[in-house]
Amino acid sequence: MTRVLVVDDEPQIVRALQINLKARRYEVHVAGSGTAALKVAAQHPPDLVILDLGLPDFDGVEVIRGLRGWTEAPILVLSGRTDSTDKVEALDAGADDYVTKPFGIDELLARMRAVLRRSNAGAEQPIVTVGGAEVDLSAKRVTKSNGDEVRLTPTEWHLLEVLVRHPGKLMSQRQLLTEVWGPGYENAGGNLRFYMGQLRRKLEADPARPRHLRTEPGMGYRFEP
Repeated sequence: MTRVLVVDDEPQIVRALQINLKARRYEVHVAGSGTAALKVAAQHPPDLVILDLGLPDFDGVEVIRGLRGWTEAPILVLSGRTDSTDKVEALDAGADDYVTKPFGIDELLARMRAVLRRSNAGAEQPIVTVGGAEVDLSAKRVTKSNGDEVRLTPTEWHLLEVLVRHPGKLMSQRQLLTEVWGPGYENAGGNLRFYMGQLRRKLEADPARPRHLRTEPGMGYRFEP
């Protein structure tokens, strides 16, 4: 049974989540503050954390950092904060996805399933499909269904590799820039937009309406298998 930790100080939201999650056979633990969240997580290590940022004792981003010190369990932020700065800060701290209140339970459950699939993927699959192309992570090659090789520059390959190694995960611009270009490039958003455009032109059936290399406005990018 998948163990979920719900961290929120709004009783009605906690109650609604408990009812819906238990009905779907999740084991649910709850906490109404950051201090309680870290304590409960230590006592009952979660498979997934649903976390509000606006907690009464300290900010939810600090809870993310505290959890990331010892667990890789997916963290799904559920918050009323709509400012992109708050969203990016949570992602940079280690959150896996972000849902804004008010939310639909079906969307939340879908996001939960997505982050859990990524977490439970097990051993890395050496070949990932992106549209009509196969990305061979071992051989560092991309080939189309007809066998033609897709030529990528080293930077294009590195960016694609980072994305496909985290299927379904929402990655902030800062995360991608640091991973691909290194420290000091955190504000080089133009580089990222350019190379994402190049990858879409080479891999997406319709680069103007990408299905797999997705932009999440104000937050970052996501690879959807």
